[in-house]
Amino acid sequence: MNILLRNGRVMDPASGLDQVGDIAIAAGKVLAIGQAPSDFVPDQTIDASGCWVLPGLVDLAVRLREPGHEHEGMLQTEMQAAVAGGVTSLVCPPDTDPVLDEQGLVEMLKFRAQKLRKARLFPMGALTVGLKGEVLTEMAELTESGCVAFGQAEVPMQSTQALLRALNYANTFGYAVWLRPQDKDLGKGVAASGALATRMGLPGIPVSAETIALHTIFELIRGSQTRVHLCRLSSAAGVELLRQAKAQGLNVTADVSIHSLLLTEEDIGYFDSSARLIPPLRQQRDRDALSAALADGTIDALVSDHTPVEEDAKVKPFSEAEAGASAVELLLSAAIHWSQSENVSLTRALQTVTSAPVGVLGSALGGLQEQLGRLSVGGVADLCVVDPRQSWLVEPAALYSQAKSTPFAGGQLPARVRHTLVDGQIVFSRD
Repeated sequence: MNILLRNGRVMDPASGLDQVGDIAIAAGKVLAIGQAPSDFVPDQTIDASGCWVLPGLVDLAVRLREPGHEHEGMLQTEMQAAVAGGVTSLVCPPDTDPVLDEQGLVEMLKFRAQKLRKARLFPMGALTVGLKGEVLTEMAELTESGCVAFGQAEVPMQSTQALLRALNYANTFGYAVWLRPQDKDLGKGVAASGALATRMGLPGIPVSAETIALHTIFELIRGSQTRVHLCRLSSAAGVELLRQAKAQGLNVTADVSIHSLLLTEEDIGYFDSSARLIPPLRQQRDRDALSAALADGTIDALVSDHTPVEEDAKVKPFSEAEAGASAVELLLSAAIHWSQSENVSLTRALQTVTSAPVGVLGSALGGLQEQLGRLSVGGVADLCVVDPRQSWLVEPAALYSQAKSTPFAGGQLPARVRHTLVDGQIVFSRD
């Protein structure tokens, strides 16, 4: 299908392109930017006047809840939520049920996602069988089936020796390992350690749970080129260790969730279980450090950490409630809100959800590495049309995700996605 986007503000954060013009799309590719060829005949024209035309977002942390957790979210609903938020590519962690530790499971998940014709799905394989932290998976087979990296999701390794063995093996074959830094013994609380958790009687997770894990990871990869991506940093001390590691030349990248970037422990309110999250919301000084690190590139990418949780698992006492929130639809608006509230350039804010996540994935994307997360002539037509003038109220019932819990409920966010295209096809339209 030939599609013409007319009179939009075309922005490509990767190249710095920022101009008002048209985009002509044919055969799933961007045919022209600025002015359509004289002989181009569109099958459909979209008036993008007053809107931004952006590369499709790339989200590095989206749980789809299939297989195994269909009561909390289904592939169809969560993929629809993704494209409603302008997300055209996403990484699915391996903590499904059964775990993504076998080739057949990964291939089936990819097949079902492709049939839906929504966002592009990039599975992360389990680092160890059953995520038990002991026996390594067949990483070569999982890579052949489409896994872009290997991780443990929220399940810690059983020993430092097992982690070292996994990192060495991955390094031998050039695989990336994604880890959320949290010590298995210190990370068993439900809120950030501090005065608020003590006052509320909630078991705390100290910052040292993150920093001890980071020290261990950095020591294990020192002297090697093992590629490690740190998922969802949450503390100022963790940011400082990451900054030092990068200065020392360690091959590490990192992301932060929209929750840790924009919220603090105060948003728990009166035991609001929608703010029961992993990692826990921390203090204002931590939020400020995370914001500064994302702005200057120390933290590479911003993620939604989309984790749908059914209502029955949330309407429990805070300590017993299941951790997680529906967030993929909020990612773009959260990035723009951060830009506006922290005086960060719009270009940098958009980079954190487009080209920067692609940089984290790197060569695992194969031929798509130079095409996703950017707008360029000849590149794949994965993009979204956004109305920056339309602020919107976060109403849980109106979310496309099957689960509705979010700590942003009732808040006002800027910018709304009007259309999303993947591979040159319109996969979402709000009109």
